[in-house]
Amino acid sequence: MQTYIQSGNVVFDSELGVDEIVTLIEKAISKQYGFEVPVQVREVGVFEKLIVECPFTELDLVEEGTRVMVTFLSNLPSEANVAKLMTYVKEPERLVLHDRQIYLHCPNGYGKTKLSNTFIEKKLGVSTTTRNWKSVVKLCELGGKL
Repeated sequence: MQTYIQSGNVVFDSELGVDEIVTLIEKAISKQYGFEVPVQVREVGVFEKLIVECPFTELDLVEEGTRVMVTFLSNLPSEANVAKLMTYVKEPERLVLHDRQIYLHCPNGYGKTKLSNTFIEKKLGVSTTTRNWKSVVKLCELGGKL
C-alpha cells in the first residue's frame, strides 16, 4: 500500500472486488472517525485508459498539468443532469464526460472556475472527487502502469 501526498489517494493490491473494498473503507472511516465519507475505488487500468483517451491532445499536458482536471463520478449521471451542467461551461473552459470521468480544462486555473468539484457534484447528483492531471499521472505511475 502506498499513499500519494495528502490527497486521500491510496494505491494498493487486493483480491477483493471494488464494491467490497469501498464498503470496508467506508466502514473503517466511520468507525475510526465517527463520520461517513463517500469512497471511490478505481482499478489502475482505469487510470491508464483515461490517460490514453484524454480528449485534450493538442495541449502540452506536462505544462497544463494543474489546469487539466479529472473528476471521478460515483455513478453515471442522468442525461438531463449532464445537459444542465453543460450550460455552465463557458469558453475558454472545456468539459468532456467520458464513462464515469469528466475531463476538465481550466486555462485560467481551477481556482477561478465555477466548475468546481462541489458544483459538478450538485449539478450531476452524484458523488465526485477531482484530481489534477499531474496527480492522475502519478497515481498511474504508482500503480505500475506508466
